[in-house]
Amino acid sequence: MKFLAITLIVHDGRKSPRDRLREVVDNAVLAEQLGFDGFGVGERHERPFISSSPPVVLSHIAARTSTIRLFTAVTTLSLLDPVRAYEDYATLDSLSDGRLELIVGKGNGAAQAQLFHVTADDQWDRNREGYELFTRLWREDRVTWSGRFRPPLTDAEVLPRPLQRPIRIWHGSATSKASVELAAQYGDPLFSANVTNPVEPYEELVNYYRSRLAFHGHDPAAALVGAGSAGLYVAERSQDAIEAYRPVFEARRRFGPSVFSSLEDAIERGSTLVGSPRQIVDKVMRYHGRLGHEVMHVQADADGLTDKQHRASLELFQAEVAPVLRREIPSRPFPAPVVPA
Repeated sequence: MKFLAITLIVHDGRKSPRDRLREVVDNAVLAEQLGFDGFGVGERHERPFISSSPPVVLSHIAARTSTIRLFTAVTTLSLLDPVRAYEDYATLDSLSDGRLELIVGKGNGAAQAQLFHVTADDQWDRNREGYELFTRLWREDRVTWSGRFRPPLTDAEVLPRPLQRPIRIWHGSATSKASVELAAQYGDPLFSANVTNPVEPYEELVNYYRSRLAFHGHDPAAALVGAGSAGLYVAERSQDAIEAYRPVFEARRRFGPSVFSSLEDAIERGSTLVGSPRQIVDKVMRYHGRLGHEVMHVQADADGLTDKQHRASLELFQAEVAPVLRREIPSRPFPAPVVPA
């Protein structure tokens, strides 16, 4: 199994935007030092997030790291001009020596619809069109194209050319079959959010993905699936982990409604990873039996824990959880960074 640390860059006002963004970069450096395979930065366009520009943040992370894969989580192609998105990410791909890994999706939130004038009626069409043009720009040196949501292109050369050709593009999905269908049509990997609900609806979507892969002529046995987790705190004793994480869980419940009645319920029925190393291993193995995923993301931020607690949890995860899961769950290698000539 491979492991990503991801952040949506929640900003609660306790730190300045400058300090919060620098904290994210420092967390990415720590993730590389501890042995995580990837670091992901989300894209949101409303409070309480300040993650509106992932390529800028990831470029800074690229300058501070050397081996860790750099993920978007997710790139909201329904909102973006795919030409401009291509330019940003092709530039990042070169600056990072080919360490970029894209997860695309339509995004969500009322504020971003107001900012970008994207509606529930056209968001999926925009996402599909953006994906199709973006991937053509990545593959082809010159593109002639026309669509509904941006001006046409005629023999257009868009620069710079990327370092990775082709690039792997994942499709992020929370609950919608539309993202799953797009991934299956093109034989792309799927990343299930696996955060808000119990495992059953995510399992249903992953099973649907595999069936649609077969429908579109791809081998479902070769499906590459990733899955998220709703929170992480590892301690040697499960009682200590629960006691330390309970204030974090209760703060989240004040932020928004939860389908789980308590932290214990979230640990039992959801993807929250709180407990001893053995308990975390067992839970991920159970989820793997349902989802068949070989990549998993965990929370990159302290998220209400102290910096000391956060670092100790990540260190224990990498020392006693990750090695077991890497051994028990085979996973295909990520592309290696491109060695400059």
